[in-house]
Amino acid sequence: MHIPDGFLSPPVWATLDVVGIPTIGLLARRAKEQIEEKQIPLLGVMGAFVFAAQMINFPVGIGTSGHLVGGALLAYTLGPAAASLVLTAILLIQSLVFQDGGILALGANVLNMAVLGVWAAYLPYHWLRDTRHRNAGIFLGAVLSLLTSAVCALAELLLSGVPMRGSIILVSLGLFAVSALLEGAITLAVVQSIERINPTWVRTRSHAHPTTLTLLAVVALFLAAVGVMFASTHPDGLEKLIGQLGIAGQNRNLISTPLADYEWSGFASPWLRKASAGLAGLFLISLLCVMLGRLTARRRSA
Repeated sequence: MHIPDGFLSPPVWATLDVVGIPTIGLLARRAKEQIEEKQIPLLGVMGAFVFAAQMINFPVGIGTSGHLVGGALLAYTLGPAAASLVLTAILLIQSLVFQDGGILALGANVLNMAVLGVWAAYLPYHWLRDTRHRNAGIFLGAVLSLLTSAVCALAELLLSGVPMRGSIILVSLGLFAVSALLEGAITLAVVQSIERINPTWVRTRSHAHPTTLTLLAVVALFLAAVGVMFASTHPDGLEKLIGQLGIAGQNRNLISTPLADYEWSGFASPWLRKASAGLAGLFLISLLCVMLGRLTARRRSA
Protein backbone atom coordinates (compact mmCIF):
# COMPACT_ATOMS: atom_id res chain seq x y z
CA MET A 1 0.00 0.00 0.00
CA HIS A 2 3.02 2.29 0.44
CA ILE A 3 3.77 4.09 -2.82
CA PRO A 4 7.55 4.22 -3.45
CA ASP A 5 9.33 7.12 -5.09
CA GLY A 6 9.66 7.02 -8.85
CA PHE A 7 6.05 6.20 -9.73
CA LEU A 8 4.16 9.43 -9.04
CA SER A 9 4.75 12.34 -11.38
CA PRO A 10 6.22 15.53 -9.84
CA PRO A 11 2.93 17.49 -10.12
CA VAL A 12 1.06 14.69 -8.31
CA TRP A 13 3.46 14.04 -5.45
CA ALA A 14 4.22 17.75 -4.99
CA THR A 15 0.53 18.64 -4.82
CA LEU A 16 -0.17 15.87 -2.31
CA ASP A 17 2.82 16.91 -0.18
CA VAL A 18 1.58 20.50 -0.14
CA VAL A 19 -1.94 19.38 0.79
CA GLY A 20 -0.77 16.81 3.34
CA ILE A 21 1.24 19.12 5.62
CA PRO A 22 -1.57 21.57 6.52
CA THR A 23 -4.07 18.69 6.72
CA ILE A 24 -2.02 16.95 9.41
CA GLY A 25 -1.56 20.32 11.12
CA LEU A 26 -5.34 20.80 11.29
CA LEU A 27 -5.81 17.29 12.64
CA ALA A 28 -3.11 17.93 15.26
CA ARG A 29 -5.08 20.97 16.44
CA ARG A 30 -8.20 18.84 16.67
CA ALA A 31 -6.35 16.05 18.47
CA LYS A 32 -5.13 18.40 21.20
CA GLU A 33 -8.75 18.83 22.30
CA GLN A 34 -8.96 15.08 22.94
CA ILE A 35 -5.53 13.96 24.16
CA GLU A 36 -4.92 14.15 27.89
CA GLU A 37 -1.66 13.61 29.75
CA LYS A 38 -2.78 10.17 30.95
CA GLN A 39 -3.40 9.03 27.37
CA ILE A 40 0.12 9.68 26.11
CA PRO A 41 1.44 6.15 26.85
CA LEU A 42 -1.56 4.80 24.91
CA LEU A 43 -0.39 6.59 21.76
CA GLY A 44 3.00 4.93 22.01
CA VAL A 45 1.61 1.47 22.66
CA MET A 46 -0.99 1.62 19.89
CA GLY A 47 1.57 3.01 17.44
CA ALA A 48 3.94 0.14 18.26
CA PHE A 49 1.15 -2.44 18.06
CA VAL A 50 -0.02 -1.32 14.62
CA PHE A 51 3.55 -1.11 13.32
CA ALA A 52 4.24 -4.66 14.50
CA ALA A 53 1.00 -5.91 12.96
CA GLN A 54 1.89 -4.26 9.64
CA MET A 55 5.07 -6.35 9.53
CA ILE A 56 3.06 -9.59 9.37
CA ASN A 57 2.07 -10.19 5.77
CA PHE A 58 -0.51 -12.88 5.06
CA PRO A 59 -1.31 -14.49 1.67
CA VAL A 60 -4.38 -13.22 -0.18
CA GLY A 61 -4.04 -15.26 -3.37
CA ILE A 62 -2.32 -15.25 -6.78
CA GLY A 63 1.12 -14.91 -5.22
CA THR A 64 0.13 -11.76 -3.37
CA SER A 65 0.11 -10.86 0.31
CA GLY A 66 -1.58 -8.27 2.47
CA HIS A 67 -1.15 -6.88 5.96
CA LEU A 68 -3.12 -4.95 8.51
CA VAL A 69 -2.98 -1.20 7.83
CA GLY A 70 -4.49 -0.37 11.20
CA GLY A 71 -6.15 2.96 10.46
CA ALA A 72 -9.53 1.66 11.58
CA LEU A 73 -8.16 0.13 14.79
CA LEU A 74 -6.44 3.40 15.67
CA ALA A 75 -9.58 5.41 14.87
CA TYR A 76 -11.73 3.24 17.16
CA THR A 77 -9.30 3.27 20.08
CA LEU A 78 -7.86 6.79 19.89
CA GLY A 79 -10.37 8.84 17.93
CA PRO A 80 -9.85 9.84 14.29
CA ALA A 81 -7.67 12.91 14.80
CA ALA A 82 -5.22 11.20 17.16
CA ALA A 83 -5.29 8.11 14.92
CA SER A 84 -4.19 10.22 11.95
CA LEU A 85 -1.25 11.57 13.95
CA VAL A 86 -0.14 8.12 15.11
CA LEU A 87 -0.42 6.58 11.64
CA THR A 88 1.46 9.55 10.19
CA ALA A 89 4.26 8.88 12.69
CA ILE A 90 4.34 5.22 11.60
CA LEU A 91 4.49 6.15 7.91
CA LEU A 92 7.26 8.68 8.58
CA ILE A 93 9.45 6.13 10.36
CA GLN A 94 8.72 3.49 7.72
CA SER A 95 9.78 5.86 4.96
CA LEU A 96 12.91 7.35 6.57
CA VAL A 97 14.19 4.30 8.46
CA PHE A 98 12.92 1.23 6.60
CA GLN A 99 12.67 2.67 3.05
CA ASP A 100 9.07 1.46 2.91
CA GLY A 101 7.22 4.15 0.97
CA GLY A 102 8.84 7.05 -0.79
CA ILE A 103 10.03 10.26 0.81
CA LEU A 104 8.65 12.41 -2.01
CA ALA A 105 5.51 10.24 -1.99
CA LEU A 106 5.07 10.61 1.78
CA GLY A 107 2.28 13.16 1.35
CA ALA A 108 0.37 10.73 -0.86
CA ASN A 109 0.80 7.85 1.57
CA VAL A 110 -0.20 10.01 4.54
CA LEU A 111 -3.32 11.30 2.81
CA ASN A 112 -4.28 7.83 1.51
CA MET A 113 -3.86 5.92 4.76
CA ALA A 114 -3.56 8.31 7.70
CA VAL A 115 -6.23 10.82 6.62
CA LEU A 116 -8.73 9.43 4.11
CA GLY A 117 -8.32 5.84 5.28
CA VAL A 118 -8.77 6.74 8.93
CA TRP A 119 -11.86 8.88 8.36
CA ALA A 120 -13.40 6.33 5.99
CA ALA A 121 -13.09 3.85 8.84
CA TYR A 122 -14.44 6.13 11.52
CA LEU A 123 -17.63 7.32 9.87
CA PRO A 124 -19.46 3.93 9.62
CA TYR A 125 -18.39 3.13 13.17
CA HIS A 126 -19.54 6.55 14.40
CA TRP A 127 -22.97 6.08 12.80
CA LEU A 128 -23.48 2.54 14.12
CA ARG A 129 -21.61 2.42 17.44
CA ASP A 130 -24.70 3.11 19.56
CA THR A 131 -26.89 0.61 17.70
CA ARG A 132 -27.18 -3.15 17.69
CA HIS A 133 -25.17 -3.10 14.46
CA ARG A 134 -22.03 -1.84 16.19
CA ASN A 135 -19.91 -4.85 15.22
CA ALA A 136 -21.00 -4.40 11.62
CA GLY A 137 -19.85 -0.78 11.84
CA ILE A 138 -16.44 -1.88 13.14
CA PHE A 139 -16.05 -4.41 10.33
CA LEU A 140 -17.43 -2.16 7.58
CA GLY A 141 -15.29 0.78 8.64
CA ALA A 142 -12.10 -1.29 8.46
CA VAL A 143 -13.07 -2.65 5.03
CA LEU A 144 -13.81 0.83 3.69
CA SER A 145 -10.59 2.16 5.18
CA LEU A 146 -8.37 -0.18 3.19
CA LEU A 147 -10.43 0.10 0.00
CA THR A 148 -10.33 3.90 0.18
CA SER A 149 -6.56 3.92 0.56
CA ALA A 150 -6.14 1.41 -2.28
CA VAL A 151 -8.40 3.26 -4.71
CA CYS A 152 -6.64 6.55 -3.94
CA ALA A 153 -3.25 4.95 -4.61
CA LEU A 154 -4.47 3.54 -7.94
CA ALA A 155 -5.96 6.91 -8.91
CA GLU A 156 -2.70 8.72 -8.13
CA LEU A 157 -0.74 6.26 -10.26
CA LEU A 158 -3.19 6.77 -13.14
CA LEU A 159 -2.95 10.56 -12.78
CA SER A 160 0.83 10.18 -12.95
CA GLY A 161 0.55 8.52 -16.34
CA VAL A 162 1.25 4.94 -15.24
CA PRO A 163 -0.34 2.79 -17.98
CA MET A 164 -2.80 0.22 -16.63
CA ARG A 165 -5.01 -2.13 -18.59
CA GLY A 166 -8.54 -2.55 -17.34
CA SER A 167 -7.96 -6.24 -16.60
CA ILE A 168 -4.99 -5.47 -14.37
CA ILE A 169 -6.97 -2.82 -12.47
CA LEU A 170 -9.82 -5.27 -11.90
CA VAL A 171 -7.47 -7.99 -10.61
CA SER A 172 -5.76 -5.47 -8.32
CA LEU A 173 -9.10 -4.27 -6.96
CA GLY A 174 -10.09 -7.89 -6.33
CA LEU A 175 -6.92 -8.54 -4.35
CA PHE A 176 -7.39 -5.31 -2.41
CA ALA A 177 -10.97 -6.40 -1.66
CA VAL A 178 -9.71 -9.66 -0.15
CA SER A 179 -7.19 -7.71 1.94
CA ALA A 180 -9.97 -5.33 3.01
CA LEU A 181 -12.19 -8.19 4.22
CA LEU A 182 -9.27 -9.59 6.22
CA GLU A 183 -8.59 -6.11 7.60
CA GLY A 184 -12.20 -5.97 8.77
CA ALA A 185 -12.08 -9.41 10.35
CA ILE A 186 -8.78 -8.78 12.15
CA THR A 187 -9.86 -5.35 13.36
CA LEU A 188 -13.14 -6.69 14.73
CA ALA A 189 -11.34 -9.56 16.48
CA VAL A 190 -8.81 -7.20 18.08
CA VAL A 191 -11.50 -4.75 19.25
CA GLN A 192 -13.57 -7.59 20.74
CA SER A 193 -10.49 -8.96 22.51
CA ILE A 194 -9.70 -5.53 23.94
CA GLU A 195 -13.27 -5.13 25.18
CA ARG A 196 -13.15 -8.45 27.02
CA ILE A 197 -10.25 -7.07 29.05
CA ASN A 198 -11.23 -3.39 29.18
CA PRO A 199 -14.99 -3.11 28.40
CA THR A 200 -15.27 0.70 28.52
CA TRP A 201 -12.15 1.85 26.70
CA VAL A 202 -13.24 1.60 23.05
CA ARG A 203 -16.89 2.46 23.64
CA THR A 204 -16.15 5.65 25.54
CA ARG A 205 -12.46 6.19 24.59
CA SER A 206 -11.78 6.48 28.30
CA HIS A 207 -8.38 5.70 29.79
CA ALA A 208 -7.06 2.27 28.88
CA HIS A 209 -6.38 -0.02 31.82
CA PRO A 210 -2.65 -0.62 32.45
CA THR A 211 -3.23 -4.36 32.01
CA THR A 212 -4.57 -3.74 28.50
CA LEU A 213 -1.59 -1.59 27.59
CA THR A 214 0.80 -4.22 28.93
CA LEU A 215 -0.84 -7.00 26.92
CA LEU A 216 -0.81 -4.93 23.73
CA ALA A 217 2.86 -4.11 24.27
CA VAL A 218 3.70 -7.79 24.83
CA VAL A 219 1.83 -8.80 21.67
CA ALA A 220 3.66 -6.09 19.70
CA LEU A 221 7.00 -7.36 20.97
CA PHE A 222 6.07 -10.94 20.07
CA LEU A 223 4.97 -9.99 16.55
CA ALA A 224 8.11 -7.94 15.92
CA ALA A 225 10.54 -10.49 17.37
CA VAL A 226 8.92 -13.82 16.45
CA GLY A 227 5.91 -13.30 14.18
CA VAL A 228 7.98 -11.76 11.40
CA MET A 229 9.62 -15.13 10.76
CA PHE A 230 6.25 -16.56 9.72
CA ALA A 231 5.12 -13.64 7.55
CA SER A 232 4.41 -14.24 3.88
CA THR A 233 7.24 -13.30 1.55
CA HIS A 234 4.91 -12.62 -1.39
CA PRO A 235 4.66 -8.97 -2.55
CA ASP A 236 1.71 -6.94 -1.34
CA GLY A 237 -1.04 -5.75 -3.68
CA LEU A 238 0.71 -2.58 -4.82
CA GLU A 239 4.06 -4.31 -5.32
CA LYS A 240 2.31 -7.03 -7.30
CA LEU A 241 0.66 -4.40 -9.50
CA ILE A 242 3.98 -2.66 -10.15
CA GLY A 243 5.53 -5.99 -11.08
CA GLN A 244 2.68 -6.85 -13.46
CA LEU A 245 3.06 -3.48 -15.17
CA GLY A 246 6.77 -4.09 -15.68
CA ILE A 247 7.75 -0.76 -14.14
CA ALA A 248 9.57 -1.96 -11.02
CA GLY A 249 12.75 -0.45 -12.43
CA GLN A 250 11.30 3.02 -11.87
CA ASN A 251 11.62 2.59 -8.09
CA ARG A 252 13.92 5.26 -6.65
CA ASN A 253 15.43 5.16 -3.16
CA LEU A 254 16.58 8.64 -2.22
CA ILE A 255 18.37 7.38 0.91
CA SER A 256 20.01 4.17 2.07
CA THR A 257 19.57 2.91 5.63
CA PRO A 258 20.82 -0.15 7.55
CA LEU A 259 17.23 -1.17 8.32
CA ALA A 260 15.95 -1.20 4.73
CA ASP A 261 13.26 -3.80 4.03
CA TYR A 262 12.84 -4.37 7.77
CA GLU A 263 16.17 -6.18 8.15
CA TRP A 264 19.20 -5.02 10.13
CA SER A 265 22.04 -5.62 7.72
CA GLY A 266 24.63 -5.94 10.48
CA PHE A 267 23.53 -9.45 11.52
CA ALA A 268 24.20 -12.72 9.73
CA SER A 269 21.22 -14.61 11.16
CA PRO A 270 17.96 -14.03 9.19
CA TRP A 271 15.99 -14.06 12.43
CA LEU A 272 18.28 -11.52 14.11
CA ARG A 273 18.12 -9.26 11.05
CA LYS A 274 14.32 -9.23 11.09
CA ALA A 275 13.78 -9.23 14.86
CA SER A 276 16.32 -6.48 15.57
CA ALA A 277 14.80 -4.27 12.87
CA GLY A 278 11.31 -4.90 14.19
CA LEU A 279 12.27 -4.10 17.78
CA ALA A 280 14.11 -0.97 16.67
CA GLY A 281 10.97 0.09 14.82
CA LEU A 282 8.84 -0.44 17.93
CA PHE A 283 11.16 1.76 19.95
CA LEU A 284 11.35 4.56 17.38
CA ILE A 285 7.62 4.68 16.72
CA SER A 286 6.71 4.52 20.42
CA LEU A 287 9.14 7.35 21.11
CA LEU A 288 7.83 9.52 18.28
CA CYS A 289 4.18 8.93 19.23
CA VAL A 290 4.87 9.77 22.88
CA MET A 291 6.73 12.94 21.84
CA LEU A 292 3.80 14.00 19.64
CA GLY A 293 1.40 13.23 22.49
CA ARG A 294 3.38 15.31 24.97
CA LEU A 295 3.64 18.19 22.54
CA THR A 296 -0.09 18.09 21.88
CA ALA A 297 -1.01 17.78 25.55
CA ARG A 298 1.37 20.60 26.49
CA ARG A 299 -0.24 22.90 23.93
CA ARG A 300 -3.65 21.99 25.30
CA SER A 301 -2.66 22.76 28.89
CA ALA A 302 -1.08 26.03 27.77
